[in-house]
Amino acid sequence: MNSSEYGPQYDAIRPGGLLVYVSLRTTQDHFNVTEDEVYYAVGDRESLLLTMISYVTWCHVIPAWPSKFDPTSPISTVKLENVIQYYRASSFALASPAYNNTFARIPNSDTKDSTPLPEGMEYSPFRKCIDNVTKDALTITNKPPDTRVVSILTAVFTTLWWVAGWVIILIFVGIFYILLFIRELLWSGPFFYLSNLWDRYFPDPEIKRREMQAIREARRREITYENYP
Repeated sequence: MNSSEYGPQYDAIRPGGLLVYVSLRTTQDHFNVTEDEVYYAVGDRESLLLTMISYVTWCHVIPAWPSKFDPTSPISTVKLENVIQYYRASSFALASPAYNNTFARIPNSDTKDSTPLPEGMEYSPFRKCIDNVTKDALTITNKPPDTRVVSILTAVFTTLWWVAGWVIILIFVGIFYILLFIRELLWSGPFFYLSNLWDRYFPDPEIKRREMQAIREARRREITYENYP
């Protein structure tokens, strides 16, 4: 954590959300602890909230809400030299203000040394409980998505899409046949009668001329037949 990799500038893109810390306290009803024995868990918000459930269940930690953690702030409750143990590739930590690791602030140091824990802290059942729960309960990766749900949703939406498509097609076919029926009704019903009435009293001159010519031709053939010896 002694780098800009874990600074607040990455809160918006960090998996699990911004860096937070939460106090881990218990009562003497469950552990033989002093009033000043308090630890702090530091990590991303989602991981810390999930792990807090296990802390409360197995270590009888008093529930507390996390606060934003800024490792670069000089007034931060938890500092880098207070870290007792790192977890999950140094993305989660357990710290205590009662512990001061003098090696944590050595710049550009590759040493793996650290200041030993105080005897009371090292053998504290409460600290050991928190350490074990963190190792067991801390999430490593997100669980894979439930492909069954995705498959069911895909099948449902595909079915609805096909049903909607066929319904639309049937509606258009129905409208088409209704229009055909209306057309036939109009042409063979009142509209057809009105059309014939119009043609009777207001005939087309050309049609009238052809009818008269046809009558004359028929009359001429009749006269010719009557005059045949």
